[in-house]
Amino acid sequence: MKLTIIGSGAMAMALADGLHSHYKIEFIARDEKKLKEISPIFNASYRVLGDNDITDKNIILCVKPNALSSISQELKGSARSIYSILAGTTIKEIKENIASRYTIRAMPNVAAAFGESATALTGEERVKNEAIEIFDKVGESIWLSSEKELDIATAIAGSGPAYLSLVAEAMMDGGVKQGLKRADSMRLVQVLFGGFAPLIASNHPALIKDSVMSPAGTTASGYASLEEGKVRDSFIKAVESAFKVTQK
Repeated sequence: MKLTIIGSGAMAMALADGLHSHYKIEFIARDEKKLKEISPIFNASYRVLGDNDITDKNIILCVKPNALSSISQELKGSARSIYSILAGTTIKEIKENIASRYTIRAMPNVAAAFGESATALTGEERVKNEAIEIFDKVGESIWLSSEKELDIATAIAGSGPAYLSLVAEAMMDGGVKQGLKRADSMRLVQVLFGGFAPLIASNHPALIKDSVMSPAGTTASGYASLEEGKVRDSFIKAVESAFKVTQK
């Protein structure tokens, strides 16, 4: 299968990184200079945006949501399938702008570049298995039953790397504050996050926390400080805030 990626931003690059060894990649974007630079990296063909025929193509739409209307005016024909990663943009809105036989919404994240994306999917059931197969190449995908659920998932899967980056940076800074060298503190947090992945994959978070927290110990003291700072409440509200943006 050949996949046509419309866009050349960070997520387009992350998806191309994860997909180019499995599929033939084509890019369509405005910036010809960038297209010439990136196409050899992914052994991809490219076309500069402008009256492009997308008839029967399998499109991964990787543009800013507010660019959908202008992009659609430079496409002609009807695609076979569109996989849109546009946050907060409904299937109805996509279909009103770009003709296609099948339309899927997907919400991957930048870890796709390393084959570790958590991707939420929803849309037309006829291409459900195909959608899962494509996005499983860049991590693990989860099919959801409604667009509302996908918008909620966007606040976790899509925005999650930013939230976890905040946690990582804060922990690094905490180590430096107490006397660790910056490089040592950074490396400890990097190893910590790598080791946490298999833990969370096989255990409930509460069980992991309880297994580490000894009575009156260091972890209990640090955890209490997090609760005093309403960290849990802040993360819950962050998911809520991000979800609300998708509903505007």
